[in-house]
Amino acid sequence: MAQLSEIEWTDASWNPVTGCSKVSPGCKNCYAERMAKRLQAMGQRNYVKGFEVTTHERTLELPLQWKSRQDIFVNSMSDLFHKKVPLDFIEKVFDIMNRANWHRYQILTKRSARLLELSHHLPWAEHIWMGVSVETEKCVRRIDNLRKTGAHVKFLSLEPLLGPLPKLDLVGIDWVIVGGESGPDARLMLKEWVINIREQCLKAGVPFFFKQWGGVSKKRAGRLLEGRTWNEMPAPFRSMTAI
Repeated sequence: MAQLSEIEWTDASWNPVTGCSKVSPGCKNCYAERMAKRLQAMGQRNYVKGFEVTTHERTLELPLQWKSRQDIFVNSMSDLFHKKVPLDFIEKVFDIMNRANWHRYQILTKRSARLLELSHHLPWAEHIWMGVSVETEKCVRRIDNLRKTGAHVKFLSLEPLLGPLPKLDLVGIDWVIVGGESGPDARLMLKEWVINIREQCLKAGVPFFFKQWGGVSKKRAGRLLEGRTWNEMPAPFRSMTAI
């Protein structure tokens, strides 16, 4: 059975890699690091090394066992393009995604330079979506790297949004997700930043998904933006679960 996800834009998570390291401001309060330490304390076998980057061969074939179609977030507890993940292991992950092609896979990275470097080695297919995280203006270069990859569906995760992004280049981008930081010490996201990004998406004709306001209690803060939810997805690839 798939590991169900509470992330609003996906159904399940699959973690053939766990562990990561901080590369930009969005990493400061990493939820995956907190969770990994908790799982390590509980004795969970995949987290014996805590948040150290670790590959898990035995979990590779899990999507082949999940017979019902799922939107699957790949490596919610890591970054597939971390320098410590060997190319041959990344190729194994892509092999499984292509074999279990009844699912749709959503990969997200902050390491866009390595993504671009390895892109030509990878067998991209339409059901494998590739995204980059962009938290501040200093991270927008990741979008240019993503644009140059062989991915058929390219998306942005502007979460945790830590500042305004008034001049996004959305050419070649198929989907934009925006969300505030949640959990202890969550940093503030201003409403005007979100509205500005939504307006840029509307102007460019790019689907916009508002994930959450965040804060210490994200459920209480909710995900309404100006009185409504925004659950837009790339039009030809509508989510099986989106409302």
